[in-house]
Amino acid sequence: MVVESWMARAARERPDVRAVNDLTYAALYERARAAAAGLPRGARVGLAIPPGLDYVVALHACLLAGALVVPIDLRLTEAERPAVDLTFTGAVRCSPEADVRDVHDLDDPAILVHTSGTTSAPKPIRLTYGNWLWSALGSAVALGVDPDERWLCTLPLSHVGGLSILLRSAIYGTTAIVHERFETDRVLEALRAPGGPTIVSLVPTTLARLLDAGLTRPPALRWALLGGAPLPPALLARAADAGVPVAPTYGLTEACSQVATAGVPLFCTRVELEADGEIVVSGPTVSPDAGAGDGVLRTGDLGAFDDEGRLSIVGRKADTIVTGGENVAPAEVEAVLEGHPGVLEAAVVARPDDEWGEAIVALVRPRDGAVPPSDDELRAHCAERLARFKVPKAYILIGDPLPRTGSGKLVRRSLPTP
Repeated sequence: MVVESWMARAARERPDVRAVNDLTYAALYERARAAAAGLPRGARVGLAIPPGLDYVVALHACLLAGALVVPIDLRLTEAERPAVDLTFTGAVRCSPEADVRDVHDLDDPAILVHTSGTTSAPKPIRLTYGNWLWSALGSAVALGVDPDERWLCTLPLSHVGGLSILLRSAIYGTTAIVHERFETDRVLEALRAPGGPTIVSLVPTTLARLLDAGLTRPPALRWALLGGAPLPPALLARAADAGVPVAPTYGLTEACSQVATAGVPLFCTRVELEADGEIVVSGPTVSPDAGAGDGVLRTGDLGAFDDEGRLSIVGRKADTIVTGGENVAPAEVEAVLEGHPGVLEAAVVARPDDEWGEAIVALVRPRDGAVPPSDDELRAHCAERLARFKVPKAYILIGDPLPRTGSGKLVRRSLPTP
C-alpha cells in the first residue's frame, strides 16, 4: 500500500506548526527535500549525528529519498559500527534541485534499528514504513493525541524509543522537543513551564532523578511514558504522590516500540502468553525480521495478565535463576530491592551453590548520602514482599553505577560475577 509521505502531508496540512524544537513543518520539509537530493534509493545511510535539528533533517531526507536509515550509536568505535553505504556526521548538504517521491510504500523498509543488546550482542532489525505507521496509530489510541501535542524526547535516537517520538510526531503533525541528552535541571525546567511538554518519555532512573529534584504537578503534562526497565512499585507511588501522570509501557525494537501501555496491548497488537509465561506478540507493528518469518514475535520476556486483562512483565526467560528447583525472575527481586529507601539501584545475579544449584546474590548501590542498609535490613525488606525462595542469600554493596544502555536498561552480560 502506498501513502502520501508523512513530511509532505504535515507540511501541507500544518505548515506553521513546530515540527521539532522551533523549526516548522514547512521549513523542515523544505530542508529535508533539499537534503534528499542525490541519496540513492535503497542505500544504507548511517546517521552519526548528535540528537537535534541536523539529525531530524537527515532522518526525513532519507525517508523522502527511499534510503534505508541506519541510526548509529555515537559511543561505538569505528570497528563496532554497522556497515553503511554513506554516513551523515553533521549538517547535510542541500540541493535546490531535489527530485524525491512524496510517497511511502508501507511494505518498504524505512529504518534499520539495532536492539539494545542487554543480554547479547545488538541485532539489526528492519522496521518498515507500515510498522511505524501502525505503531503511531496504536499509540494514539492508547494515549490520545492533542493537536497541540509537544512530546519531549531525551532518549537516544539510535534506539527505537527515541526514534518513535520523531516518527509519531511527523505522522500526527505535532511537535517533538529534542534534547541531546537527559539533563535533570533542563528537563525539570521544561516540565515546569506553563507551555511545556504534554508528553515525555522517561526510564525509571530519569523519573527518579526528576522526583528527587522536586518535580510536582507539571502544568501541561498529560503523560509521562515510562518504560525501558522494570518499574519499582515505590517509584510509581512516588510519582502518583507528586501528581505526575505515569503510563507504564512495555515495548521492543522488533515490535517498533510500544506493545502495551498501562498494561493494555495496543489496539492493533495481539499479545498472548505461552505455557511457560513467555510473551508472544503479533500484528502489523512486528518487524519482518522478527520470529521465524511467520509474523509472530517470541519476545523472551515473561509476563502475566491480571483479572482485568492488563499485562505485567515478570522478567526475561533467559535471565531466570533456578534455585532449589524454583524459578526466580531477577527483575522482580530488583524491583523490590529498589523500593527500599536506602537503595538507589540493584541487580540480581546467580552464583553456583552446592545446596541450591544456584544462589541468588544482590548487588546493591546505596543512595548518595544515605546510611548503607545492612544485610539483615535488606533481607527483612525482601522477606516481607517476596516468597522465601526469592529472597537473596547474599548482598554486596557497590559504589559504581550499574552498567546500563543509553535507554536505561540493565546490561546483564556486563554485570560482575559475585
